[in-house]
Amino acid sequence: MSGNGAGDGNDPIVRVWHGWTDPEDADAYEQFLADPDDGLLATMSGEGFLGYDLLRRDAGKEVEFMTQLWFSNYDAVREFAGENYENAHVSEPARELLARWDDEATHYHCRASQRH
Repeated sequence: MSGNGAGDGNDPIVRVWHGWTDPEDADAYEQFLADPDDGLLATMSGEGFLGYDLLRRDAGKEVEFMTQLWFSNYDAVREFAGENYENAHVSEPARELLARWDDEATHYHCRASQRH
């Protein structure tokens, strides 16, 4: 179970998930997630939610997206995703744009991070 990894209780938790679009849907899916006014990720909030990273790469005949949602602890992850927090939550509008997606998210303890 990804929620019981070694950590000291103070490590942020990073929820990682992958989805893929057809190339013609990639820009619309990115906007759906990251638009500053109404994007799903851009407008997320809640106690213990620390932010997100959205990664994108062309992968041949599809475009891969990886989301990294940052939480202060597993209680915050459960608040976001429920008790079965390893299950992916893919909304109906996202399903219309995605060609395929992971059914589960993986959770990591962030042990070190540096950004410039």
